[in-house]
Amino acid sequence: RKGVQVDAYLPACAIPAVLGSLLGAWGALLIGDRAFTRILAFLIIGITLWTLWDPLRRWRTDIRDGDPRQRRILVIGFFLAGVYGGFVQAGVGFLQLAVLTIAGIDLVRGNAIKVFCALLFSAASVLVFATADKMVWGHGISLGLGTLVGGQFGVHFTVLKGHAWIRGVVTVTIIALAVKLLVAP
Repeated sequence: RKGVQVDAYLPACAIPAVLGSLLGAWGALLIGDRAFTRILAFLIIGITLWTLWDPLRRWRTDIRDGDPRQRRILVIGFFLAGVYGGFVQAGVGFLQLAVLTIAGIDLVRGNAIKVFCALLFSAASVLVFATADKMVWGHGISLGLGTLVGGQFGVHFTVLKGHAWIRGVVTVTIIALAVKLLVAP
Protein backbone atom coordinates (compact mmCIF):
# COMPACT_ATOMS: atom_id res chain seq x y z
CA ARG A 1 0.00 0.00 0.00
CA LYS A 2 1.55 3.26 -1.09
CA GLY A 3 -0.41 5.51 1.24
CA VAL A 4 -3.79 7.01 1.84
CA GLN A 5 -5.45 8.13 -1.41
CA VAL A 6 -6.83 11.61 -0.92
CA ASP A 7 -6.01 13.38 -4.18
CA ALA A 8 -9.51 12.90 -5.59
CA TYR A 9 -10.94 14.97 -2.73
CA LEU A 10 -8.40 17.78 -2.61
CA PRO A 11 -9.88 20.10 -5.28
CA ALA A 12 -13.34 19.93 -3.65
CA CYS A 13 -11.80 20.68 -0.25
CA ALA A 14 -8.70 22.85 -0.72
CA ILE A 15 -9.97 25.42 -3.22
CA PRO A 16 -13.16 26.31 -1.30
CA ALA A 17 -11.21 26.32 1.99
CA VAL A 18 -8.64 28.79 0.66
CA LEU A 19 -11.32 31.05 -0.84
CA GLY A 20 -13.27 30.93 2.42
CA SER A 21 -10.17 31.72 4.48
CA LEU A 22 -9.47 34.80 2.37
CA LEU A 23 -13.01 36.02 3.08
CA GLY A 24 -12.75 35.15 6.79
CA ALA A 25 -9.38 36.88 7.23
CA TRP A 26 -10.65 39.95 5.40
CA GLY A 27 -13.68 39.99 7.71
CA ALA A 28 -11.42 39.77 10.77
CA LEU A 29 -9.56 42.86 9.55
CA LEU A 30 -12.79 44.85 9.39
CA ILE A 31 -13.81 44.55 13.02
CA GLY A 32 -12.23 45.95 16.16
CA ASP A 33 -10.24 43.99 18.71
CA ARG A 34 -12.95 44.03 21.38
CA ALA A 35 -15.64 42.85 18.97
CA PHE A 36 -13.31 40.14 17.65
CA THR A 37 -12.63 38.90 21.20
CA ARG A 38 -16.35 38.63 21.95
CA ILE A 39 -17.13 36.94 18.64
CA LEU A 40 -14.24 34.51 19.20
CA ALA A 41 -15.55 33.58 22.65
CA PHE A 42 -19.03 32.82 21.37
CA LEU A 43 -17.75 30.96 18.30
CA ILE A 44 -15.50 28.64 20.26
CA ILE A 45 -18.26 27.93 22.77
CA GLY A 46 -20.61 27.20 19.86
CA ILE A 47 -18.11 24.93 18.14
CA THR A 48 -17.46 23.08 21.40
CA LEU A 49 -21.17 22.56 22.07
CA TRP A 50 -21.71 21.53 18.45
CA THR A 51 -18.90 18.98 18.75
CA LEU A 52 -20.28 17.58 22.02
CA TRP A 53 -23.86 17.47 20.77
CA ASP A 54 -22.92 16.24 17.26
CA PRO A 55 -26.29 16.95 15.63
CA LEU A 56 -25.22 15.63 12.22
CA ARG A 57 -24.09 12.17 13.34
CA ARG A 58 -27.12 10.44 11.84
CA TRP A 59 -26.08 11.45 8.30
CA ARG A 60 -22.54 10.13 8.54
CA THR A 61 -23.31 6.65 7.28
CA ASP A 62 -25.61 7.63 4.41
CA ILE A 63 -22.96 8.86 1.97
CA ARG A 64 -20.32 6.71 0.32
CA ASP A 65 -17.47 7.50 -2.07
CA GLY A 66 -18.84 8.55 -5.43
CA ASP A 67 -22.22 9.68 -4.10
CA PRO A 68 -23.16 12.89 -6.00
CA ARG A 69 -23.93 14.64 -2.71
CA GLN A 70 -20.36 14.08 -1.51
CA ARG A 71 -18.77 16.81 -3.67
CA ARG A 72 -21.47 19.36 -2.74
CA ILE A 73 -20.97 18.66 0.96
CA LEU A 74 -17.20 19.01 0.62
CA VAL A 75 -17.31 22.25 -1.39
CA ILE A 76 -19.87 24.00 0.83
CA GLY A 77 -18.49 22.58 4.08
CA PHE A 78 -14.87 23.45 3.31
CA PHE A 79 -15.79 26.94 2.15
CA LEU A 80 -17.55 27.56 5.47
CA ALA A 81 -14.69 25.94 7.41
CA GLY A 82 -12.30 28.18 5.47
CA VAL A 83 -14.26 31.31 6.39
CA TYR A 84 -14.20 30.24 10.02
CA GLY A 85 -10.52 29.30 9.84
CA GLY A 86 -9.53 32.58 8.20
CA PHE A 87 -11.50 34.53 10.79
CA VAL A 88 -10.71 32.58 13.97
CA GLN A 89 -8.60 29.44 13.32
CA ALA A 90 -9.32 27.97 16.78
CA GLY A 91 -11.08 24.63 16.50
CA VAL A 92 -11.30 24.60 12.70
CA GLY A 93 -10.02 21.02 12.62
CA PHE A 94 -13.21 19.87 14.33
CA LEU A 95 -15.26 21.56 11.60
CA GLN A 96 -13.17 20.05 8.84
CA LEU A 97 -13.44 16.54 10.29
CA ALA A 98 -17.19 16.95 10.74
CA VAL A 99 -17.58 17.90 7.08
CA LEU A 100 -15.36 15.02 5.97
CA THR A 101 -17.17 12.40 8.02
CA ILE A 102 -20.58 13.68 6.89
CA ALA A 103 -19.28 13.31 3.33
CA GLY A 104 -18.49 9.67 4.08
CA ILE A 105 -14.71 9.99 4.27
CA ASP A 106 -13.01 7.92 6.94
CA LEU A 107 -10.83 9.53 9.62
CA VAL A 108 -7.54 8.31 8.16
CA ARG A 109 -8.13 9.99 4.81
CA GLY A 110 -9.99 12.81 6.54
CA ASN A 111 -7.04 13.73 8.74
CA ALA A 112 -4.72 13.82 5.73
CA ILE A 113 -7.11 16.12 3.85
CA LYS A 114 -7.69 18.27 6.95
CA VAL A 115 -3.99 18.87 7.57
CA PHE A 116 -3.25 19.71 3.93
CA CYS A 117 -6.20 22.11 3.65
CA ALA A 118 -5.37 23.76 6.98
CA LEU A 119 -1.84 24.42 5.73
CA LEU A 120 -3.17 26.03 2.56
CA PHE A 121 -5.83 28.20 4.13
CA SER A 122 -3.57 29.21 7.00
CA ALA A 123 -1.00 30.40 4.46
CA ALA A 124 -3.73 32.34 2.65
CA SER A 125 -4.81 33.97 5.93
CA VAL A 126 -1.21 34.90 6.76
CA LEU A 127 -0.95 36.51 3.33
CA VAL A 128 -4.07 38.63 3.99
CA PHE A 129 -2.88 39.75 7.43
CA ALA A 130 0.70 40.39 6.26
CA THR A 131 -0.50 42.40 3.26
CA ALA A 132 -2.61 44.54 5.60
CA ASP A 133 0.41 44.90 7.92
CA LYS A 134 -1.57 43.26 10.72
CA MET A 135 0.59 40.17 11.14
CA VAL A 136 2.21 39.85 14.55
CA TRP A 137 4.97 37.48 13.53
CA GLY A 138 6.01 36.45 17.04
CA HIS A 139 2.47 35.43 17.92
CA GLY A 140 2.02 33.67 14.58
CA ILE A 141 5.22 31.68 14.96
CA SER A 142 4.28 30.80 18.55
CA LEU A 143 0.86 29.64 17.38
CA GLY A 144 2.42 27.54 14.64
CA LEU A 145 4.90 25.91 17.01
CA GLY A 146 2.21 25.38 19.63
CA THR A 147 0.01 23.72 17.01
CA LEU A 148 2.88 21.46 15.96
CA VAL A 149 3.76 20.43 19.51
CA GLY A 150 0.11 20.17 20.55
CA GLY A 151 -0.62 17.96 17.56
CA GLN A 152 2.19 15.61 18.51
CA PHE A 153 1.09 15.44 22.15
CA GLY A 154 -2.55 15.13 21.07
CA VAL A 155 -1.81 12.07 18.95
CA HIS A 156 0.25 10.54 21.77
CA PHE A 157 -2.40 11.17 24.43
CA THR A 158 -5.24 10.05 22.16
CA VAL A 159 -3.50 6.70 21.74
CA LEU A 160 -2.57 6.55 25.43
CA LYS A 161 -5.76 7.87 27.05
CA GLY A 162 -8.42 7.57 24.35
CA HIS A 163 -10.68 9.91 22.42
CA ALA A 164 -13.09 10.61 25.28
CA TRP A 165 -10.29 11.78 27.58
CA ILE A 166 -8.89 14.15 24.92
CA ARG A 167 -12.37 15.44 24.19
CA GLY A 168 -12.88 16.26 27.88
CA VAL A 169 -9.54 18.05 28.19
CA VAL A 170 -10.16 20.06 25.01
CA THR A 171 -13.69 20.97 26.13
CA VAL A 172 -12.55 22.20 29.56
CA THR A 173 -9.68 24.17 28.00
CA ILE A 174 -11.90 25.81 25.40
CA ILE A 175 -14.55 26.78 27.92
CA ALA A 176 -11.86 28.27 30.20
CA LEU A 177 -10.51 30.27 27.25
CA ALA A 178 -13.99 31.48 26.32
CA VAL A 179 -14.69 32.62 29.88
CA LYS A 180 -11.34 34.44 29.96
CA LEU A 181 -12.18 36.18 26.66
CA LEU A 182 -15.64 37.19 27.87
CA VAL A 183 -14.44 38.70 31.16
CA ALA A 184 -11.35 40.40 29.67
CA PRO A 185 -11.54 44.20 29.71
